[in-house]
Amino acid sequence: MALSSPRPQRDPRQLARLLVYARPYRTLFVLGVLATLLSSGLGLVFPRLFGTLIDASFLKVGSSDTAQLDRTVLMLLGIFALSACFGAAQTYLLSRVGASVVADLRRSLFSHLLTLSPRFFGDHKTGDLTSRLTSDVGTVQTVTSTALAQLFSQAVTLIGSVALLVITSARLSLLTLAVIPLVIGTAFTIGGRIRKVSREVQDAVARANADADEAISGVRVVQSFTAEALERGRYDVGVRAAFQAALKRAGLQAVMSGSMTFLTFGALALVLWYGGRQVMAGAMTPGNLVTFLFYAVQVGGTVAGLTGVFNQFQEALGASSRIFELLDEKSDLPESPAPRPLAQARGEVDFVDVAFDYGGSAVFSGLNFHVPAGQVVALVGPSGAGKTSLVNLIPRFWDVSGGQIRLDGVDVRDYRLSDLRRQIGLVPQETLLFSGTIRENILYGRPDASAQEVEAAARAANAHGFISEFEKGYDTVVGERGVKLSGGQRQRIAIARAVLKNPRILILDEATSALDNESEALVQTALEHLMTGRTSFVIAHRLSTVRHADRILVLDRGQTVEDGTHAELYAASGLYRELYDLQFRAQEGEDQPSQNA
Repeated sequence: MALSSPRPQRDPRQLARLLVYARPYRTLFVLGVLATLLSSGLGLVFPRLFGTLIDASFLKVGSSDTAQLDRTVLMLLGIFALSACFGAAQTYLLSRVGASVVADLRRSLFSHLLTLSPRFFGDHKTGDLTSRLTSDVGTVQTVTSTALAQLFSQAVTLIGSVALLVITSARLSLLTLAVIPLVIGTAFTIGGRIRKVSREVQDAVARANADADEAISGVRVVQSFTAEALERGRYDVGVRAAFQAALKRAGLQAVMSGSMTFLTFGALALVLWYGGRQVMAGAMTPGNLVTFLFYAVQVGGTVAGLTGVFNQFQEALGASSRIFELLDEKSDLPESPAPRPLAQARGEVDFVDVAFDYGGSAVFSGLNFHVPAGQVVALVGPSGAGKTSLVNLIPRFWDVSGGQIRLDGVDVRDYRLSDLRRQIGLVPQETLLFSGTIRENILYGRPDASAQEVEAAARAANAHGFISEFEKGYDTVVGERGVKLSGGQRQRIAIARAVLKNPRILILDEATSALDNESEALVQTALEHLMTGRTSFVIAHRLSTVRHADRILVLDRGQTVEDGTHAELYAASGLYRELYDLQFRAQEGEDQPSQNA
């Protein structure tokens, strides 16, 4: 399923799906609604008391009897105090529910993202995904934390005010309420366009975020090619698109707001004109007219307020469609309904008639080989032969298109995915460290390990020496992606992480390809220690790795074309020897290989 389709389906029921996240907080929600009813209900008492006060006190010019005035004012103060308390409780309780819903939504969205396959992340920009997690969820938070409270408060006020309008004066009510269909019609007509444009704003922001994420992640490349102007231009295109869409949305919201204001106050002017004539004719008291005007103002205010809430819900509808579009994305790595237990693997791996397609192209077809437990296998082949794809199939970063990959005689798809991956350690070509401390990065291999175990893993990876030279030692912050460490240091931290994990199967993806000779020697020693007793798959780049492997698999065009030791394959004068002579002989300097090497 492709995300960010140009015209995705917008289903208002997506907002109702948010209520599922409110179930754990239903007690707070009910209390918040109760506080809303009380606060809004008390607010409806004020106009009636004020109208009574006008008829009973203010129109008695020269009277010295202030008893009713005093009682009414005290009652008003009490009502205002209670209304304020219940209003504060309503705002706090419903805002807490909204914030809790959004926090759970963020967790759910992030957790779901972590279950999706690398294929999904390869097809979608990171910036767009993070935009859904931050910007879109933030838009929903505004609605669930603020607009939800306003919705209940204003709905109660509107219903109560309309009822009291009719009780106060049925004729004037007809004049006032005749405007409401116009207001609602305007809200729905313009609101639909606001919803559409809101989605355009969010999509444009996501595209701009994706461009910025790429440029920032690759800032060294950008600067080395002096491509700052190019990247500014790319980002500016997204920003301009977001600005134009936001401007269009603001214009629509302004039209809606202006229309609501005119209709509301126009109706009040008509009420004042007709009501004044009623008072002059003796058909209505001044107090009742004032009471009616207060209720009419409340109706107008709540309708205008609900219009603003409606706008916010339109924006949230665009955001929620993007959020649930992502939450509905299914992983292409399904779990077995009845997984086999896997506490400790032996490490025996079989590829049985394995076929694998990626992007519509066949990578492997009918791939077969057996790797005994504890064997070190070097993978060699020309660029694009499928070496990285092969090792990514073992931990199920991708799934085979046909055939089986077996671990200890069992199809890897029959194991629980987490159990399978606990048996596998990965030291990738581009080492990724997280922006914490050295200790935290090593502990990533086994979070419950002791300080002594962390240090032992670092020693095994030849990392303890340089770590001890830092002022804060293992508590040194490595920076984003480990930027404060050298390539060799990052590599050794990654090896220490793998040592601590203690996997039965090890995958090394050209792990020393970008290191200088000194760093390579240290890393190579650490790798040899790490591979001891483990089934290891090494995407070979350095000569020493190839020659000391128990076995070499030569891949070409989706097949294993050669299989054997270095000496056997070199003597066979096939593809391996050709690759060896092209890629590896220069590393030996004057040391010329022989067929019996």
